[in-house]
Amino acid sequence: MNLGLDLVGGVYVLLEARETEGKVEQDTLDRAITIIRNRIDEFGVSEPLIQQEGENRIRIEIPNIDDSGRAMEIIGRTALLTFVDPEGEVVVTGANLTKAEFTYDEYNRPAVGLEFDREGSEKFAEVTRKWVGTGQPIAIILDDELVSAPVVSSVITDGRGIIQGHFTAEEARDLALILRSGALPVEMVELETRTIGPTLGLDSRDRSLRAGIIGMALLLVFMLAIYRTMGALAGFALGIYVVLVLAVLTAINATLTLPGIAGLILSIGMAVDANVIIFERFKEEYRSGKTLRSAVEAGFKNALSTILDANITTLIAAAVLFYYGTGPIRGFAVTLSVGILISMFTAIILTRYLLRFLIGADIITNPKYFGVRGLEYEEITNN
Repeated sequence: MNLGLDLVGGVYVLLEARETEGKVEQDTLDRAITIIRNRIDEFGVSEPLIQQEGENRIRIEIPNIDDSGRAMEIIGRTALLTFVDPEGEVVVTGANLTKAEFTYDEYNRPAVGLEFDREGSEKFAEVTRKWVGTGQPIAIILDDELVSAPVVSSVITDGRGIIQGHFTAEEARDLALILRSGALPVEMVELETRTIGPTLGLDSRDRSLRAGIIGMALLLVFMLAIYRTMGALAGFALGIYVVLVLAVLTAINATLTLPGIAGLILSIGMAVDANVIIFERFKEEYRSGKTLRSAVEAGFKNALSTILDANITTLIAAAVLFYYGTGPIRGFAVTLSVGILISMFTAIILTRYLLRFLIGADIITNPKYFGVRGLEYEEITNN
């Protein structure tokens, strides 16, 4: 299971694709997402989150980095590379690239080494043969900016070239990475960039963990004080519930954020609420004169419809949030839905099985240990 930026820190970027004419096609946006993902993967970041948002936006979350400027340079740069001859004709483009890597030039300065495919090699050889010895430069242009303009001193037939400039080693490596991943098929405009420091994320995680532990401890004390043995069973079922929820979230590769933790805590409250309904129904059935075994069966049966109604309406609300929401709101909806489904299992099936076992094996037979208090117990036994 991955942790969101608000828990581990990192960079959040929201980009918008813009076409000069008409709207952005879905295929174009899909290709842009693939290229951005390739760039981030080569950047060496683990578990980035890259999702389409709306019709033409891409949301990117990169954990465990704090240099938003460098991240934006790698993610959002179009990287349209062209080689232009002295007559202004485009000779070779980035589409002809098969390799781009960090290297050093003859002066031991950082540079980017290029290698072209067969078509690009033939075109490059032709243009260098045409302009060799003329003193005219071949312009290397990246995103409408002149990067370098070397003079052709020899015919290049091996399909290899080099981009020189005033690069640092890091800039040259990043440029090689961008060129390897290919040019973006559409202009990407930066709408929002946020950097969340690791200290803030760690503090949020610690506070959330502390709040969850305190909340569960208070719930357990309350259930033990009111429902005695049944409260202990509810606490055990709650522990199983937490383990199952975390296992499911890990299995579906969910990203846990602060809103997701809020959804998890809310579902814990609903799990306890289901147990309270069941236990109160049990006490009502026992007061009416039923045996412990009959009261358990009748209590679960009478509580089932109420529990299902409450949880189904919450699931519908979570589905609406997931469909119309974005980012953290969807995370809240996912954790809430998973928590509710598992809480129904632990409350309706697991707790019922444990109660049946305790009563059926005659391990506990005194109604006081099931939360039936002294006066209530005396009235029942007298009748």
